Amino acid sequence: MHRLTEPNRPHNSLYVISDRGEVVTRYDERLLSKTKVSYMYSPGISPVTFDVDGVRFGCLLGMEIHYPELFAEYEKLDVDCVLFSTTGVSPVAAQAQGHAAVNSYWVSFSVPTQHSATAPPGVIAPNGGWLERCPTDGSPSVAVVNLDDSSEAAAESVTYARPWRRESRAGVYAEHQVTDPRSEDRTAAF
Repeated sequence: MHRLTEPNRPHNSLYVISDRGEVVTRYDERLLSKTKVSYMYSPGISPVTFDVDGVRFGCLLGMEIHYPELFAEYEKLDVDCVLFSTTGVSPVAAQAQGHAAVNSYWVSFSVPTQHSATAPPGVIAPNGGWLERCPTDGSPSVAVVNLDDSSEAAAESVTYARPWRRESRAGVYAEHQVTDPRSEDRTAAF
């Protein structure tokens, strides 16, 4: 929690701490559950990115896994990896895999150890596959991976899929659209 001035409720936050132990920035959860926004927290207002050794990171929290537009926003901000933390369970892990694959970036999936039996934490590659997962026995652990664009799990997604999606979203189809009566008539067969 990041406390605010009274009478405002605090933010639910992720702090980014430097290798010197200093706070670099903070991400405040923006899309909260009904309970959180009604009784517990004030929502944040913006995405947060930070760079470490040439790798750009973004942060998301809690039930924000259910909002693909937040993950797409980080793709537009050119992140390489989204750090996602939640107390959710296994369907949330599958959603995290989908967001990684759709946006062609890594997703770090962090949950408390008590959920490791059904949703072990880990790191998802840009192709949606797990690179590393923590044990399922509830023991404290850390997943460590190299975020390597040239790895088998990343190369195709980062080199081809992500640039093509960006090009297609930028309007590449406009010059190929046609005006044709057979296109306009949506009731005609074949």
